Amino acid sequence: MTSASPTAPEETRRDAMREQPGVVAGLSWALTWLAAIVAILVTVATASSALQLAGVPDPGLLTTYGLPTVTAIGEVSAAIAIGSTIFAAFFVPPQEDGFLDVGGFRAIRIAATASLVWAVCAALLIPLSISNVSGQPLSESIKPTNLINAYSQVADARTWMWTAIFAVAAAACARIVMRWGWTFLALYLVVLSLMPPALAGHSSVGGNHDLATNSLILHILGATVWMGGLFAVVTYALADGRWRVLAVRRFSRVAFWCIVVVGISGVINALIRVPLDELVSTAYGRVVLAKLIALIVLGTLGAWHRRVTIERLETEPAGRSVFVRFALIESLVFAVTFGLAVGLSRTPPPPTESADLSAAESQIGYRIDGPPTLGRILFDWRFDLLFGTLAIILAVVYLRGVVRLRRRGDDWPVGRTVAWILGCALLLFATSSGIGRYSPAMFSIHMIAHMMMSMMIPVLLVLGGPVTLALRALPPAGRHNPPGPREWIQSAIHSPLSRFLTQPVVAAILFVGSFYALYLGGLFETVVPYHAAHIVMNLHFLVSGYLFYWIVIGIDPAPRQVSPVAKLGIVWGSLPFHAFFGVALMMTSAIIAESYYRGLQLPWNYSLFDDQRTGGGIAWAAGEIPLVVVMLALLVQWRRQDEKQARRYDRRAVRDHDADLSSYNEMLKDLNKRH
Repeated sequence: MTSASPTAPEETRRDAMREQPGVVAGLSWALTWLAAIVAILVTVATASSALQLAGVPDPGLLTTYGLPTVTAIGEVSAAIAIGSTIFAAFFVPPQEDGFLDVGGFRAIRIAATASLVWAVCAALLIPLSISNVSGQPLSESIKPTNLINAYSQVADARTWMWTAIFAVAAAACARIVMRWGWTFLALYLVVLSLMPPALAGHSSVGGNHDLATNSLILHILGATVWMGGLFAVVTYALADGRWRVLAVRRFSRVAFWCIVVVGISGVINALIRVPLDELVSTAYGRVVLAKLIALIVLGTLGAWHRRVTIERLETEPAGRSVFVRFALIESLVFAVTFGLAVGLSRTPPPPTESADLSAAESQIGYRIDGPPTLGRILFDWRFDLLFGTLAIILAVVYLRGVVRLRRRGDDWPVGRTVAWILGCALLLFATSSGIGRYSPAMFSIHMIAHMMMSMMIPVLLVLGGPVTLALRALPPAGRHNPPGPREWIQSAIHSPLSRFLTQPVVAAILFVGSFYALYLGGLFETVVPYHAAHIVMNLHFLVSGYLFYWIVIGIDPAPRQVSPVAKLGIVWGSLPFHAFFGVALMMTSAIIAESYYRGLQLPWNYSLFDDQRTGGGIAWAAGEIPLVVVMLALLVQWRRQDEKQARRYDRRAVRDHDADLSSYNEMLKDLNKRH
């Protein structure tokens, strides 16, 4: 990776002397307790209605008000952890030798402490959740026997257990991190700790819970990155860090997109849970309005930062104090917003007509009124907030890179652009059209989506050459300048993880072996009822397919070079396993996930066994089209490689006046004389 500007020893000591652990701890506790107080106030206003709707006895004041208090402290700590980790990874550069700079090291240690607080809060929420659900006092729920018995029955207890495990792992990783590359593992673990709460709560049940859950995932990620990044930047500015202008500039770009994500996802989630005419008349609606006002205030403060304080930070000596004052105010508003969010999660939404929900709507989130037809597959769309949005973003960012090259006067092959846009269009179609709508309800349609996500879409995306485009479109940081996105991409390509994942055997096992583990190993039947499992499956199909085809037909730079003959061997070596999987699926006598599919009670009669055999036939035959594309791409790349080598030999021959040919002729003459 490109090295950052060297840190002079005296400047390092000066930055270290400016560190103020007491200020950081004081700000952290002020934000967490402000959020907790707001959450308690919201709970005071809504606790009675929540207990009445839940139909359980009052568990006592310790549970009623301890639950929102601990949740608020934990969620603010999680935001600080994720923001500090992102700060160490992206906002300030590391040293030349790859070790974290003073600012990055300080941030990753703050992330370790915050993750530990998050883990402790999650652990405390296990008995609190059991007490809240059962109506027993906390003194009873905390007994080991009651904890063990209730753990398998209370979903919230399992949610917080997994959160605690991931948060402890994140804290341990952040505590031992010294080098820049390992900050990404800590970031992954912190983000993972946010997922169990995001997949639980009001958004995970009832109609449209697929949209509600996806929007909540985006909302939580956007809000935590926004608040946590602001906290990290403020504490760095308080320490008068040498890269504070660069850090604030980078955070400002991230914060802008966080505002967009939080605003849109929050509106979608609110509209799903509360009708417009009940925004004022219900407690849930009033908390939503209060949270909306807080977000508007945050957006206004963010716009003020972008227009005024950042410029003054760069040009005026007093700019740092101005920025810190406004950033502290914004942080306090953020704490209030987090408290409102915690109170909202404790407030029951307006009651819905659950009796009108069909079995399919209760399980997958929406109604399915008839069997799949060509018309329904093509026109019965339901936009996927995660993968549909991803497809649009990938297409827009790619086209922006192409436009930047064109304006600079550089060419970019039209075929690569067409391949990438087709891949993005197929990703949108596979997840948001009738295929995405029927995929959770029918095994055969699920298999179509699986084959598209793992075989057809990755082939097109790989042929688009996105890494090559990014390396050509992004400006280099320059010598002795802080590394930027271009250098981050280069570091990712040559990282140990990338070298491991692009080993042909590893990539082939991830690509083909997952078919057997998922469907024939019994894993699919266990996880198919959960919305989170469908998200993880689609992500795995997409990533494993991209890794495999990147090795086989990729035009982007890769950590290891594979000869065309070896690539051909990889393709032909994996084909028998893929074909055998389809045959084995067709010959399986037991119906996979039978109880799940029967429980959907779809409004038409069809044979689950025949549908499964159809899915096996789809898996067996789906490899033909990608195989043709892969073979054509390999032949074209092989021919171009030969032509490139021929041109290189010709240029060398011109430079040395055919020295190789002359040497060969001399050798023949010598052999002739000896004969």
